[in-house]
Amino acid sequence: MTDINCMVAEARMNPDTFNKLLKRSELFIIKCTSAISHHYITKNDEEWSIALLAFKEAVDHYHLEKGSFDKFAELIIRRRLIDYFRTQSKYKSEISVNPNVFDCGFNEEEDNGALVQEIGAKTLQKNDNSIKLEIDALNEVFSAYCFSFMDLVDCSPKSKKTKTSCAKAISYLLKNPLLIQEIRNKKQLPLKIIEKNAKIPRKILERHRKYIIAAMEILSGEYPHVANYMQYIREEM
Repeated sequence: MTDINCMVAEARMNPDTFNKLLKRSELFIIKCTSAISHHYITKNDEEWSIALLAFKEAVDHYHLEKGSFDKFAELIIRRRLIDYFRTQSKYKSEISVNPNVFDCGFNEEEDNGALVQEIGAKTLQKNDNSIKLEIDALNEVFSAYCFSFMDLVDCSPKSKKTKTSCAKAISYLLKNPLLIQEIRNKKQLPLKIIEKNAKIPRKILERHRKYIIAAMEILSGEYPHVANYMQYIREEM
């Protein structure tokens, strides 16, 4: 077993080892990502965030029978970036702006995943770098939970009832900073506690875990521009 393979095996169980592995692999990740993207990538680019998530996925799923870890990691990074580029292409042609996307005036026919579309459109229209900077910062936070800002497209609540339930769960967390700290330490939602105290069905909490965590981080952190799109949650507080 090579040194890198030993390190990968240990990194799955040891966060400190993973951080060392990540530091050691940064140049490799940038080279892979730049080659796949056909332009040079920096740590400020969305592609970097996607590649980091893919690298973590590669570490979690790598086994010796898969061959070289570098080759395996490059494959996963390539797949995730291609998925991302396809999504971006879709948004560029289909993007629509709804100023009430996170307000209580909710249309059940709309996909609440339009959060990403809405913010993306505002950024394009205004060339607003402040929103982009917040999204970049959030992607670093979200990467610790193994998801990205783009994942909110698929995991956001779509019906008014579910949206209200998620808002109650998020509101409960925001009123309990010790729980927020526990979530940040363990990278998990305390499902039983939220279910019991906020009276939210466990199924909803499990299905919308990423969305709830994302909203918790956005509203408890310093992200005023992105937080503006989540005003309906404030009304539950």
